[in-house]
Amino acid sequence: MSTFRALQANEDANGRFETRIIERDTSELPAGEVLIRVSYSSLNYKDALSASGNRGVTRNFPHTPGIDAAGTVVESSVSEFSEGDEIITTGYDLGMNTAGGFGQFIRVPAAWVIKRPAGLSLREAMALGTAGLTAALCVDKLEQAGLEPVDAPVLVTGATGGVGSIAVALMSRLGYNVTAVTGKADQADFLTKLGAKQVIERSALQAGTEKPLLKEQWAGAIDTVGGDILFNVVKSLQRGASVSCCGLTAGTGFQASVLPFILRGVNLLGVDSVEIPLVVKASMWDKLSLQWKLSNLEDLVQEISLEQLPVAIERILAGQQTGRMLVRLD
Repeated sequence: MSTFRALQANEDANGRFETRIIERDTSELPAGEVLIRVSYSSLNYKDALSASGNRGVTRNFPHTPGIDAAGTVVESSVSEFSEGDEIITTGYDLGMNTAGGFGQFIRVPAAWVIKRPAGLSLREAMALGTAGLTAALCVDKLEQAGLEPVDAPVLVTGATGGVGSIAVALMSRLGYNVTAVTGKADQADFLTKLGAKQVIERSALQAGTEKPLLKEQWAGAIDTVGGDILFNVVKSLQRGASVSCCGLTAGTGFQASVLPFILRGVNLLGVDSVEIPLVVKASMWDKLSLQWKLSNLEDLVQEISLEQLPVAIERILAGQQTGRMLVRLD
């Protein structure tokens, strides 16, 4: 048994949620084949929802969030992993109802774990985290649907967020002409540094929700926000183009019409990075470590400690986070 530090979200007698750093024992962790000493995690919007008591993410409290973790195997009851192996685990139930990466130790099923690709350090893996995995899945779906680097622009919404910022950097890295959309006009230089050729304000995509079609503009798109912005993107895709959809910060519903689909043959592609097969996750991590590796990853990362997490959680809930928050635990 080992004691360790973890962030815990708890509900008080008045139904309010608070977070604090506590001492735990590894004997208190849930069952699983692999015990991992966590070196790094990352802060995602889902983590902030869990930490603030969102029952759609986490049902029972007290709880330790953290849907991402990278670290070193301490104990393993399966042959696939040995003590000392460096690993990555993201998604599934980690940080939702299973104690997550905001603790210095986790215990998880072996089916959630992959060995760290040789081309990524543990730090780089969590600088990417679920956000990077999601961005890669979005790009992969677009390319499977026929997108290739062309002169026509591709669009990324929510571009200063975790998924959006990596999507901008990744698509630029692959030779696409990227237009970034943001509600933070003061972050245009940040997005240009990541590779965006053009930065437009979110309000430009909020007009025209009452129209069945909009002017054809985008050769493809990655949407991280949802809501009516997503369907305005659908309505302004070029003929036969696609948008990958992976987020909901602007809402879960939108005013829809079949016209873009039957008149322009466009595609709305859903992306899930949580419950997909481990082999698919592994293939994306391999790409992110090799041919899709980002040379400018540090430009979008801010490193914080466990103690700094509560303030960072408030910032992401208020829509004030830019880029990626890397959480160092060792």
